[in-house]
Amino acid sequence: MKRGKIFVVDDNQDILFALNLLLEPYVEQVKVTTQPERIEHFMKTFRPDVVLLDMNFTRDAISGREGLFWLEKIKSIDPDAVVIFITAYADTEKAVQAIKAGAIDFIPKPWEKEKLLATLFAALELRDSRREVSQLKKQVEVLSSGGETSFDILGESGVMQQVFATIEKLQHTDANILILGENGTGKDLVARALYHHSPRRGKGFITIDLGSIPEQLFESELFGYEKGAFTDARKDKPGRMEMADGGTLFLDEIGNLSLPMQAKLLTAIEKRDHPSGFQSSCLY
Repeated sequence: MKRGKIFVVDDNQDILFALNLLLEPYVEQVKVTTQPERIEHFMKTFRPDVVLLDMNFTRDAISGREGLFWLEKIKSIDPDAVVIFITAYADTEKAVQAIKAGAIDFIPKPWEKEKLLATLFAALELRDSRREVSQLKKQVEVLSSGGETSFDILGESGVMQQVFATIEKLQHTDANILILGENGTGKDLVARALYHHSPRRGKGFITIDLGSIPEQLFESELFGYEKGAFTDARKDKPGRMEMADGGTLFLDEIGNLSLPMQAKLLTAIEKRDHPSGFQSSCLY
């Protein structure tokens, strides 16, 4: 099955012809140009999934500075753009420069067909993953946004005034917060109030009911997994902690976790460390 839109920028017509011929059976669409000045036009109208970008053009055939310049231009248009450099003057220093500048890979000319195709398919997978994460972040923003009244708690008693005062004191803290209370007393409302008045407001409020997660799914649900991690892992899945990056993670019914799972969770909370390097505030 053909997939993906590929945009190729190279000043050599023969290279463009060869790549067009090579990629046509495998991808949905291929657009090519010898003029890097037209990159902005193609990025905005064609919206490619992957860009194959020559590192050296006619003005400077060896240093790679032109390619890095146009890579920066592409990234300014689409920060999530997936770019692969192609060049006849490949060396380690240029490869390092390319990766640091935001390219995902580096293909020398002349290329090996199988290697080029493998690199391209990996790039398409990366583009799909980036889009999925972007979509999840948008969903988080929608779920987290809401009118201020959505998080209001009503109460005039002395005890409730103490609750309000505590929320006000904690609203600027970056510490993990333990919320205690009987079922139905509004622990989730307190969690949302703390989030709503914190500097993390608008960065995502992710809730997870720990009491309803089967033990065998606990780690994948909380920490996520990468494609190929196990038999049915056909694509990357971000965990709840990664989705809450920069925001707040509300761990509901934490007392229902088994002791082994509590130990794993405690380690993650204490170290604030998991494969994605999340930085989120936990409420539980």
